[in-house]
Amino acid sequence: MPVEAIEADAPQSNVAEYSVSEISGALKRTVEDTFGHVRVRGEVSGYRGPHSSGHAYFALKDERSRLEAVVWRTTFSKLAFKPEEGLEVVVTGKLTTFPGSSKYQIVVEAMQPAGAGALMALLNERKLKLEAEGLFAAERKRPLPFMPRVVGVVTSPTGAVIRDIRHRIADRFPLHVLVWPVRVQGETCGEEVAAAIDGFNAIEPGGPLPRPDVLIVARGGGSLEDLWGFNDEAVVRAAARSAIPLISAVGHETDWTLIDHAADRRAPTPTGAAEMAVPVRADLVAALAALDARASAAVSRTLQAERRAVANLARALPAPDLLLAMPRRRLDEAETALGRALRFYTAERRRALGEIGAHLSPARLESAIRDRRADLRHAEGGLVHGLSSALARHRHRLERLDAALRPHVVSARSDQARQRLAQAGERMDRAFREMAARRRSALAGAWRVAASLDPRQVLERGYAIVRDADNRPITRAEDLAPGTPFELEFARGHRRAAVAVASDAEPARPVPKPARRKPAVATDAQGDLF
Repeated sequence: MPVEAIEADAPQSNVAEYSVSEISGALKRTVEDTFGHVRVRGEVSGYRGPHSSGHAYFALKDERSRLEAVVWRTTFSKLAFKPEEGLEVVVTGKLTTFPGSSKYQIVVEAMQPAGAGALMALLNERKLKLEAEGLFAAERKRPLPFMPRVVGVVTSPTGAVIRDIRHRIADRFPLHVLVWPVRVQGETCGEEVAAAIDGFNAIEPGGPLPRPDVLIVARGGGSLEDLWGFNDEAVVRAAARSAIPLISAVGHETDWTLIDHAADRRAPTPTGAAEMAVPVRADLVAALAALDARASAAVSRTLQAERRAVANLARALPAPDLLLAMPRRRLDEAETALGRALRFYTAERRRALGEIGAHLSPARLESAIRDRRADLRHAEGGLVHGLSSALARHRHRLERLDAALRPHVVSARSDQARQRLAQAGERMDRAFREMAARRRSALAGAWRVAASLDPRQVLERGYAIVRDADNRPITRAEDLAPGTPFELEFARGHRRAAVAVASDAEPARPVPKPARRKPAVATDAQGDLF
């Protein structure tokens, strides 16, 4: 049947015909006009952070439905509260469609948590996470310096907090205060506070800018949303890794944030933080004055006690005359005894000299001289006799030596010595020949043993040694895989080869049997060794 006939028979309809783009555009305009500005409450799902383009894509869901959401890059940077996975939020925006995939979505213009309950749930979840990492452990907290020289303050430079801290420090103990200005509320609060803590820690000691000895992070009171920047994870981690002791003074005494757990000390108020950071100068001066007074009183009491002790000792000592009386008496007695002893000693020496002088008469001296002369003459005679005897003995020995050295005696002795020398030479030649024969026989035996152990003798009988590429012997056939190169050592020469597998179609050619060579006949006793 012709096509024209089929079209003529088809029923006619008055329904308008749209293209895909037209119907998609119409749906887009209808949705945007109907829901131009709406507030939607739901749980954030599928959020993975901003895209590389800067836009953020996620979904809002409840128990039964799911709504796609998008935050454009320009809007995302202005959001006071960033989306987080699983957080219940209330978003404000307009509904639109995405014709490319036939989906509808909400373009988010503002976002806030769905009540304090959602924030508390998020806060508790973040607290448990950071606590599990050990950032709140008590052993990580350090003591505050007793008397700091520089105090660093992280707070807003225009609020009442910095004025309270400065006035309190000036009243208690005036010192150098460094202020790092930050926003204490809003979307950039957490980043600025974390950067300020890290910036104070980055100051080098001894540089042009003094490094603080203690830090104070302070803010006035407010709601949970106002203090939310101090619950930021970056702020908590910066406080935990700070090398400078840190005091947290955020909010009032009933307000608690996560930085309070990570800080080394928590102050109920900014004024209390200033009181923790510095001591009271007047109290220190009073304490020093009290210590000085106590030290002076102690020195005075010690001196008085020593004076009393010296006075008591002085009363116990005798008078100087009494101290010198006994030495004077002993000196007088010694003087009297010395005179008597000197006279007695002189008399004794005079008597001894008289007795000695009696023995020194001229007759006694002449008798002693005569005795000494007789002794000398007797000694002289003995000496002359001894010399004569010694000369006679030496003369007799020389005469015998002269007789022994006469020509005919010397020649006879020389003949005897020559004969003995010839006999000794013959015996030495005979012993040398015998020893050489024994050594030659032992060497021949050793050569025979070495020849029996020489592998080349085995190679002469038709054997070969197979070695691999590293020159190691191959003893098993399974060590030669197909294609493995090896080397054959024969009795005379080496050959390199490789393992090859014969094809099934080509029969293996028989290997010609080498002609057996007759063994060489030894020509001498050592020919068989080589």
